[in-house]
Amino acid sequence: MLLVVDVGNTQTHFGVFNGRDLQEHWRFATVRESTSDELGAALSNLLALRGFGFDDVEESILSSTVPQLVEQWTMMAARYLGHRMLAVGPSIRTGMPIRIDNPREVGADRLVNAVAAYDRLGGPCIVVDFGTAITYDAVSAAGEYLGGIISPGAEISIDALSERAAKLPKVELAEPRSLIGKSTVDAIRSGIVYGFAGQVEGIVRRLREELGPDTPVIATGGLARAVVPFILETIDEVDDLLTLTGLRLIYERNVD
Repeated sequence: MLLVVDVGNTQTHFGVFNGRDLQEHWRFATVRESTSDELGAALSNLLALRGFGFDDVEESILSSTVPQLVEQWTMMAARYLGHRMLAVGPSIRTGMPIRIDNPREVGADRLVNAVAAYDRLGGPCIVVDFGTAITYDAVSAAGEYLGGIISPGAEISIDALSERAAKLPKVELAEPRSLIGKSTVDAIRSGIVYGFAGQVEGIVRRLREELGPDTPVIATGGLARAVVPFILETIDEVDDLLTLTGLRLIYERNVD
């Protein structure tokens, strides 16, 4: 089986593929101080829940937005899985030309998402990833990564609001009971959810003015399902597994 690992700033999402079929996937909180042994223990426990073990994992690939965890994951793979884990970076083949000023700057997860979206749609597309940040990535009709947009995510905004405004509590991101909040908590939730929904609508509209009015939009990321239901006629599809699929595709392009 192939182990695919997407390390984000807030969550780590990983799964195991048997060929093209995703057998199982899991999420856990990203801890930047994790050691290779701690990662190995967590992986072993989660694999065991589905009757898998280290011996079942023959190959692996990683994308990470946390640089210090790249070494720990690759060390874990060498020690417990017995092979070299591929890491998405400048030296890996993606099959997608990168048309930005410095191709080394593009985040691994953003490039992986773009590869997966273009493979599925075969034409120009936009990926909106709802994570610690909200990222918008554009792919041309020729399958080129054109660049994108980065904005603070919902949880960052919730944290900043509670830290900078003494009387405002920190709330969990959840569906607001109504547009007009009847309590402080409801008002904050309404502002966060409808505020980010409006942001996505506006940015996607501008992107479509450049890429074409019918350019499809795929949403992904751990917080997508909390915001997407409140976005009006902008998101065509939600795929929580887009990044994992992209990692599988990139692995296949780097295997003899």
